[in-house]
Amino acid sequence: MKLLIVLWLTILAAPAADLPGWKLVWSDEFDHPGAPDPTKWGYEKGLIRNNEKQFYTEKRPENARVADGKLIIEARKEPMGGGEFTSASLISRGHGEWASGRIEVKAKLPAARGTWPAIWMLPTDHAKVPWPKCGEIDIMEHVGHDPGVIHGTLHCEAFNHIKHTQRSATLSVPSASSEFHTYSMEWSAERIVMHIDGKTYATFDHKPGDTIAEWPFDKPFYLILNLAIGGAWGGQNGVDEGAFPQRMEVDYVRVYQKNP
Repeated sequence: MKLLIVLWLTILAAPAADLPGWKLVWSDEFDHPGAPDPTKWGYEKGLIRNNEKQFYTEKRPENARVADGKLIIEARKEPMGGGEFTSASLISRGHGEWASGRIEVKAKLPAARGTWPAIWMLPTDHAKVPWPKCGEIDIMEHVGHDPGVIHGTLHCEAFNHIKHTQRSATLSVPSASSEFHTYSMEWSAERIVMHIDGKTYATFDHKPGDTIAEWPFDKPFYLILNLAIGGAWGGQNGVDEGAFPQRMEVDYVRVYQKNP
């Protein structure tokens, strides 16, 4: 029995490794308590987008910290910088950028009305190429007023939510806010495929004849982990202000490249 326990603990503590057909090229297992690893993560700061109510802070442990082997992104009801809430948005820009591969994030999501957590990607050129022409990959979005429904979406010049033409899919995950689930994407020149716990729920093909207006997804993108409050989508049914603080917890982030 002791041997079985030791083996079980060893498996649980095993570091990230390659997958069949894939080589691990970048990861954060959040093993070291304190601030998120500055060699892997930067921050967005301020009131950024979508008329959201949170002020994103930088290097503030109340909003972003590593504890108990998890990254905790916490939104708090407190005024700052013109926002009604504080939260954090971590970005891998300058530390991890990819033009293809497998992105895998294991996370547990907040549940309160008005929360809007996301695992998503923007291209490194988005400051020069305006949205939506630059492209956007949403691996996971969840809005608290529609609990347990996970959204995967691509935005580009031809297909985006402003035109109501975005390419998207959903999957019901009733335990998204009570259990950890693995949100992943496999991205190649031919297609983008999204999975939850290994189950495919969205496939977006790069079709013959597509121009950059339909497929701007052939250049480096960086990863964003954020917890927004309110905004154009998250706040459609208001915000339950009595439910805060709220957290998104991340067990790991892993990025793989196809074996040659």
